[in-house]
Amino acid sequence: MAEVGKAEVRVDAFDKATGRTKYYEDLMPRDALYVRIKHATIAHGFVKSVDTSAAEQIPGVVKVLTCFDVPEHPFPTAGHPWSMDPGHQDVADRHLLNRHVRYYGDDVAVVIAENEVAAMQGVRALQVEYEELPFVLDVQKAMEPGAPQLHEAYPNNILKHTDMKTGDYQAAIQEPGLIKVEGWYETPTVQHCHIENHGCFAYEENGRITVVSSTQIPHIIRRVVGQALGRPWSDIRVVKPYIGGGFGNKQDALYEPLCAWCSTQVHGRCVRVDCSREETFVSNRVRHAIRFHIVSWLRKDGTFAARKVELYSNQGSYASHGHSIVAKAMGSFSQHYPCDNMECDAWTVFTNRPAAGAMRGYGMPQASFADESNVDECAKAVGMDPLAFRMQNLMPKGFEDGFSHNVNYEDSFRQCLEVGKKYIDYDRKKAEFAKETGPIRHGIGVATFWYNTAVYPISLETSSNRMLLNLDGSVTMQCGETEIGQGADTAYAQMTSDVVGLGDYRKVHVVSCQDTDITPTGLGAYASRQTYVAGFSIRQTGLMLKEKILDYATKLTRQAVYNMDIVDGNIVRNTDGKVLMSLSELAMHAQYDPADSQHITAESTYTIRNNAYSFGCTFAVVEVDIPMCKVTLQEIINVHDCGKLVNPALAEAQVHGGMSMAIGYGHNNLLDYKLSTIMDHPHLEAQFVENAEPTSAFGTKALGEPPACSGAPAIRNAIYNATGVAIDQDPITPHVLFQRFTEEGLIRD
Repeated sequence: MAEVGKAEVRVDAFDKATGRTKYYEDLMPRDALYVRIKHATIAHGFVKSVDTSAAEQIPGVVKVLTCFDVPEHPFPTAGHPWSMDPGHQDVADRHLLNRHVRYYGDDVAVVIAENEVAAMQGVRALQVEYEELPFVLDVQKAMEPGAPQLHEAYPNNILKHTDMKTGDYQAAIQEPGLIKVEGWYETPTVQHCHIENHGCFAYEENGRITVVSSTQIPHIIRRVVGQALGRPWSDIRVVKPYIGGGFGNKQDALYEPLCAWCSTQVHGRCVRVDCSREETFVSNRVRHAIRFHIVSWLRKDGTFAARKVELYSNQGSYASHGHSIVAKAMGSFSQHYPCDNMECDAWTVFTNRPAAGAMRGYGMPQASFADESNVDECAKAVGMDPLAFRMQNLMPKGFEDGFSHNVNYEDSFRQCLEVGKKYIDYDRKKAEFAKETGPIRHGIGVATFWYNTAVYPISLETSSNRMLLNLDGSVTMQCGETEIGQGADTAYAQMTSDVVGLGDYRKVHVVSCQDTDITPTGLGAYASRQTYVAGFSIRQTGLMLKEKILDYATKLTRQAVYNMDIVDGNIVRNTDGKVLMSLSELAMHAQYDPADSQHITAESTYTIRNNAYSFGCTFAVVEVDIPMCKVTLQEIINVHDCGKLVNPALAEAQVHGGMSMAIGYGHNNLLDYKLSTIMDHPHLEAQFVENAEPTSAFGTKALGEPPACSGAPAIRNAIYNATGVAIDQDPITPHVLFQRFTEEGLIRD
């Protein structure tokens, strides 16, 4: 019985619901020493000295280490695959602790203590003397001559600039009768707010360092820890237990290198680093704030004659994932709404703010907000309905990107829009809302997105898999693509069951907790790659295991391999469907045959050289109380073409989580600013258009990040539809609405 496509219960559901699941803190030795970090209290400058004497006198303090003690091994932190090409490697601009302070909250010293109270008292007792320097927070001001310089190797604070040109923009805008639509769009810094804060512990054993971490990328963390400590990568072992969410924050080496080094400074004892919520906001990673300048030139029929896009990405203090985020955002424009004449420029710029890194969507939520806001304004400028304008201009079926060679095999955009239009009753509601003129008005908005699946051809895509046949006929499966709460292990079990022929996903035991000493190499959880990338190695390894099983079965059944198959956990004869023996019987015989004992296993690596488009849209209905500057989201639907659904229930849950993230924003604590919960949302509707992806091992493609892309611009466009006022920054707060409503005359003193 096929498992792929069924809404099966998660393999980890019972343990998580009953609290039996083990996270990093559950595995930590009770005698682990506490590491607490002294964070800088200036935005920019140098540490001149650190007086540790008072801290060292506190009972329970074991050791104090400062930025003057760390090894001189600059290292990168981004969770990208290693590249053999030095020009394609991530920027190594980090030290374990920093003398050059580049943002308020930078790490300058640590206190290691027997208990948390002593460690915190020790941190407060440290006296740090700084040489303060001017600081800069705005992305474009940081590029100006004479602006404070954060990194000597990057003049004007520009980490990188790239451009992309198609056709002849300057010639195209000379066409008579064109309509110009120009705007500046601003997306803010956002923190991930996963339930479990980042944390890790480390200890030395047999001359090696073991790090147990709440991370998305255990194999990459092993490499980064080795780089940071100047140790061979094989000296490092990383264990990833179950983790309580990551959303990209944990696709970075956060405090694993520091934790490992601290262990070496206390004779290999186990030490722990546990980030507080405030540290997670300030000293982990955030989403890039990106400023966009878009100029669109339109013909009267609503087609694009030319477009110019400038993107300014605020990188913060350190490179982390760097230019890759804004480069991805820039690349979205020419594919989202193809235009013969385009000029795009993207800058990634250092500022004295917390370092920006990966976050769900990786530049695409920012690009979607800017692009879809501009497109709504374009539709209004030419007198077209926003939905009709999109139908006319979106990426057509058959489109192929010249760089990735992704192909749009189906007319997915328009199929998704038709589904959303029908559900939301678009035409009727839009007509009704147009009649409203009072202080309370309603609006309907739409926004679309596309997304890649995995990272080929930008960098390596590889997946390894190991399977072994157990004595009861079940299969144990290991892979390096991590479960981080999204349900990947359940999808892996369903795919494995189908390939091997087990008939029941519960006969697959997925080893969820990766250990780099044991687990086959994988790159981790990011880029919405899990089921797509792991699917290749699962299918390849599963077929290898199946072949080995049938080879052994020929010795026991006297049947030719090509005359047998595995169906519902049994060896069956193809010609008449006769059950010859169960997998359990075969496994027992193979294991304990005194003349021919075999433990049947298979392992393989698959190098992926494909990518795949994922598509979707959001429709939103809002109520706007103009005098109160209050917006109520009344209805919202996301429609996705993510290929064939491996597990429809997990897919729907994934979409709901992404929609919630698109709706709400957090700030530097959770006391004054609340995360939106189920009590704050309307019904979250998720529907799917299942166009199986031809390049995929199981027909699936990206779904992890796409749900976060189009929600915010759809809500923005619904407000625009209700009031006629364009809000070109996110989040759309009452303060922002009051300013814009006042400017447009909707509110008067």
